[in-house]
Amino acid sequence: MRMVISFFLLLTFGGVFTQGVFGQRVSAQNPIGIFDGHADIGNPKLAGSANYDAASQHYSLTGAGSNIWFNRDEFHFVYKKMKGDFILTADFAFTGDTGGAVGHRKIGWMIRESLDEGAASANACAHIDGLVVLQWRPYKGMFMRDPEEERFSAKRGGQTMQLERIGKKITMKIAHPGEPLQTVGSCETDALEGDVWVGLYICSHDSNSVATANVWNVRIDKPVIHEYTSNPHAVIPPVRDVLGSRLEILDIADGSRQVIHESTGRFEAPNWMPDGKKLLFNEGGSLYTIPIEGGAPERLNTGSVTGNNNDHAISFDGKMLAISSRREGLPGGGSTVYVLPLTGGEPRLITESTPSYLHGWNPNGREVAIVAQRNGSKIYNLYKVSLKDGRETALTSNTSGHVDGPEYAPDGKYIYYNANVSGTMQIWRMKPDGSGREQLTFDQYHNWFPHISPDGKWVVFISFMPDIDPDGHPLYKDVMLRLMPLTAAGGPRVIAYLYGGQGTLNAPSWSPDGKRIAFVSNF
Repeated sequence: MRMVISFFLLLTFGGVFTQGVFGQRVSAQNPIGIFDGHADIGNPKLAGSANYDAASQHYSLTGAGSNIWFNRDEFHFVYKKMKGDFILTADFAFTGDTGGAVGHRKIGWMIRESLDEGAASANACAHIDGLVVLQWRPYKGMFMRDPEEERFSAKRGGQTMQLERIGKKITMKIAHPGEPLQTVGSCETDALEGDVWVGLYICSHDSNSVATANVWNVRIDKPVIHEYTSNPHAVIPPVRDVLGSRLEILDIADGSRQVIHESTGRFEAPNWMPDGKKLLFNEGGSLYTIPIEGGAPERLNTGSVTGNNNDHAISFDGKMLAISSRREGLPGGGSTVYVLPLTGGEPRLITESTPSYLHGWNPNGREVAIVAQRNGSKIYNLYKVSLKDGRETALTSNTSGHVDGPEYAPDGKYIYYNANVSGTMQIWRMKPDGSGREQLTFDQYHNWFPHISPDGKWVVFISFMPDIDPDGHPLYKDVMLRLMPLTAAGGPRVIAYLYGGQGTLNAPSWSPDGKRIAFVSNF
């Protein structure tokens, strides 16, 4: 994106800050992270600053200012200019000495008509005393509207805040660590319908002091208009637009996320290589590896099989790769299952019947678990397939409701999967012969693709909102990644909020040491 500093006056290469046309101090160091620049708005008495640590992908903000209220504002702003619909999501926490701080110090996301101190704006606001609120100024020079709804956080630590604009409607959501996002409030104003400035802000609520904060997991996503299909394995994306893709790694311990690869096109389903140094993912019918630090992807040789989809899994001994690939002219999209050496080579066909979608290896290395339609049925069920002779054994026999995502536990005692038995998609497990079925999640979300940690103690899965077809896992939706213990008491907790869906978490994605997971988000 072009730099958006061309309209500022008196910029010099030698100064750290210069004076702009609206009285704000403008940083000469642009861009910063994913933003175009940063500035003091309203000319506060003390200058603010912003820094971006590329290694951790964290932002450090400093800002003063009397308030963001009445008919003018004073604060520090990290911004970029945007049009159309968007979703802004990040984690925020005040830093430094907070013991004697003014209770209404503010941090959060802001949408602003201009960089003028009295501009129309809407901001998702977290105060240091725990108050969270959506506040907005409908038109330039007007007094800020009273909060639509106020909530107090139980903690002053890290908190996820989201601010989205869909058409004219602006909505704020928040989440405490591990919990789903909850709506705080919404507003509409014509002044914020066109091109706007969006970004992070901080205000000390005290002209004579500065506030400091840390912001991480910063994501700006652009939603799309859906043309929905209930077919969970539709070949054609059920949307008009193709969004960009991010390959991310999440640290389970602290929830921090790092983007290691981006593309304006579509790639999917990262899978950790056995040595822990590379990831495997699919794009455009091919499979690629990439170092976990990022870099140039390298194509994996899959011989004459060139229609690879996002269902691929590595054997527990780390020697073999099983894949699903499309064969043109066959019914049900033509997906069939193959195996090949993990180092690459010509794949060997395992399933002659279609459609067949791979999902998991048996730890014994002699069988794989697949999702398939058989005997003319339109319902997907689970099967295990012998690699020796291709013999299939049915594990489920549902006559309604979709079943998907089978994955063996590392000790081979269970197969975990997702099934729609009663109107919502939930996580289940069963014994390897299909007996002893047990439901593990019980909530309003549609939960898909369970992946078991290497030590067998945890399961991670993707959760879709209640408004989708439970039998589908569409592209480009607000989704959550959730983590649940398997050997101790406790329900699911959220570890990531993102825009994604199909292709986000289809393949096994735990690091070999069980400390991280990889996934794809869309923007």
